[in-house]
Amino acid sequence: MTGREALLLGWAMAGILALQTLAAAEHSQWSLGSKAGVFADLSAEELKAVHNFLWSQRELALQPAKAPTMAKNSIFLIEMLLPKKQHVLKFLDKGEGHPAREAHVVIFFGAQEKPNITEFAVGPLPYPHYMRVLPPRHRHHPSWASRPVSTTEYILLNHMLQEATKPLHQFFLNTTGFSFRDCGDRCLTFTDVAPRGLASGQRRSWLILQREVEGYFLHPTGMELLVDHGSQDANDWVVEQVWYNGKFYRSPEELAHKYGNGEVDVVVLEDPPPSGSEEPPVFSSYRPRGAFSTPTTVNGPRLVQPEGHRYQLEGNAVLYGDWSFAFRLRSSSGLQILDVRFGGERVAYEVSVQEAAALYGGHTPAGMQTKYMDMGWGMGSVTYELAPGIDCPETATFLHALHYYDADGPVYYPRALCLFEMPTGVPLRRHFDFNSNGGFNFYGGLKGQVLVLRTTSTVYNYDYIWDYIFYPNGVMEAKMHATGYIHATFYTPEGLHHGMRLHTRLLGNMHTHLVHYRIDLDVAGTKNSFQTLEMKLQNITNPWSPGHHLVQPTLEQTQFHQERQAAFRFGRALPKYLLFTSPKKNTWGHQRSYRVQIHSMASQVLPQGWQEEKAVTWARYPLAVTKYRELELYSSSIYNQNDPWDPPVVFEEFLRNNEYIENEDLVAWVTVGFLHIPHSEDIPNTATPGNSVGFLLRPFNFFSEDPSLASRDTVIVRPQDGGPNHVQRWVSEEARGCLMPPPFSYNGTYRPV
Repeated sequence: MTGREALLLGWAMAGILALQTLAAAEHSQWSLGSKAGVFADLSAEELKAVHNFLWSQRELALQPAKAPTMAKNSIFLIEMLLPKKQHVLKFLDKGEGHPAREAHVVIFFGAQEKPNITEFAVGPLPYPHYMRVLPPRHRHHPSWASRPVSTTEYILLNHMLQEATKPLHQFFLNTTGFSFRDCGDRCLTFTDVAPRGLASGQRRSWLILQREVEGYFLHPTGMELLVDHGSQDANDWVVEQVWYNGKFYRSPEELAHKYGNGEVDVVVLEDPPPSGSEEPPVFSSYRPRGAFSTPTTVNGPRLVQPEGHRYQLEGNAVLYGDWSFAFRLRSSSGLQILDVRFGGERVAYEVSVQEAAALYGGHTPAGMQTKYMDMGWGMGSVTYELAPGIDCPETATFLHALHYYDADGPVYYPRALCLFEMPTGVPLRRHFDFNSNGGFNFYGGLKGQVLVLRTTSTVYNYDYIWDYIFYPNGVMEAKMHATGYIHATFYTPEGLHHGMRLHTRLLGNMHTHLVHYRIDLDVAGTKNSFQTLEMKLQNITNPWSPGHHLVQPTLEQTQFHQERQAAFRFGRALPKYLLFTSPKKNTWGHQRSYRVQIHSMASQVLPQGWQEEKAVTWARYPLAVTKYRELELYSSSIYNQNDPWDPPVVFEEFLRNNEYIENEDLVAWVTVGFLHIPHSEDIPNTATPGNSVGFLLRPFNFFSEDPSLASRDTVIVRPQDGGPNHVQRWVSEEARGCLMPPPFSYNGTYRPV
């Protein structure tokens, strides 16, 4: 065999091996894709099957959720019940049987002498024939008062307000131009705040009365009402206190009486422009006003994909480069990604949002009372339609969602999620290798391209944008962008201690956003340990000049043995390198690891043990590491908001047993956030730049080299004498031309199915 023939044969064999490797990888990943259904949200058919099964159980005595009474038994929530991890891993990794598919059901039993909340597992799906009670955590049964406020309760509250404020009808007309009765397009509305009271078992809400115009969150009237709506009979609900323009009154009647006697310091609000008029729009409107010095009357750049998507989507499984993962949109808490793998090797079993809190200060009673915990407001279910070209590129794949939350059947949310690849605008890596002759030896660069899975939560005034971002070098990022309307109160001079004046009668209240994530890392297996690396300075004698000293950095490694050691409180310095390590080693003898890198400006905002702080004890820690336990899957609940004094889930209890965390299945709990002091540029909405927080999972000696070397997006340029530079590409250049995106469309509705 000649040398040329041997070389050709070698190339052929290498090609065959490469194809076999690629085929094996594709088979492995697609088999993962076909198994991702174990994590899939319930289909419309499954949700209806659970609904029908529950209604067939006569002993439940169910009534529709929309029935206009609180004294009823009704279904509040149906969502997929995640099987136990050990069963899922046996199914995914060992080919054992598919775990039973079950639904998690919450029923409000209000038609009882002692009303209660009970949770059930219903299965097996798609043809359920059993239900079993899901017991709460030991000594943590949710109280009846802890349940989220339903649509029916809001309807009854609104009706009660119309009746209770009848004595103030003329007062409202004279001071605001709006009212609760016979109001047409000049109606009053309200925003309720939580916690609802001062102790467990109470359901006493402060309501901010507002004028119902575009962006009504920014139009407080100066009145706030404390309403006790704890009774099962809405006829017993009562206004306990009235606050108006800095003073308290015992009832609407007292305020009306004092107003009639001229004893009230009245503020007459300026009339807003009529809706749709050609006058300057109301300041809370999105309508453009003003002009840039450089006009922008043409469309800006947009993303196109002339050769189609480079990711693959099969049901709820995604394949992108060497990444594969499953996802679900949990109605109660939001977006989860599961069975996250790179190169077919699992990196994390689950990464998920647990809770989003916003804790406020203010001079008005509603302002000082507000401590929002958004899981109690249906954070995972308010996933309204994403707009192509604005919320996501037109090239994105849009996915719908189904939620059974405070409804009488599944509700369809179109375009609730989007999946897209985009250029970052920054190379993933690059180098210009210059020489001393005014030229270069080579240029090498790899395009920055990422895959993004996105959804939003519009929790009344605020909009959270949730991203999971996948880079070709094995890095994954979780990010939250905050936008939407601020939570605002009526301006008083005393309010300036707690915020900024943003309009004539408007105060933007200072607050801290906190988001809690659960990261169930499985780094090269489920047996992991936690360690940190830090830098310390070393002062040594200079070995090549003994008469001198030098100071240099040296590595300081710390191994953590128990949970309490690995629970880092705010105020304590958090090490820079937070490593979850496998006992397995890479080619160079280092433990294969993934690093958690946190991007946050959060700090502790409530004193430890202070009243409502028990509901957000996770907010004590930017990072806590625990051993995996099936009873510790969630750090919050839909009930913590309305009973923070005795919440069903207390994260601090996860740390009490102080378990060993060496060579165990570990979970990282990460808190990120930022202080927001609203300013005039938050009108009409808070903007996303500077208001994003999150974390990255970064390989640290997990591979033997940068795995993005497998990317074919690399470009290398080398100089050539007497001719054009030699450009090496592994993906052919695109054909010249223009690809127009599909016509813009936006429906904006969600509907029962």
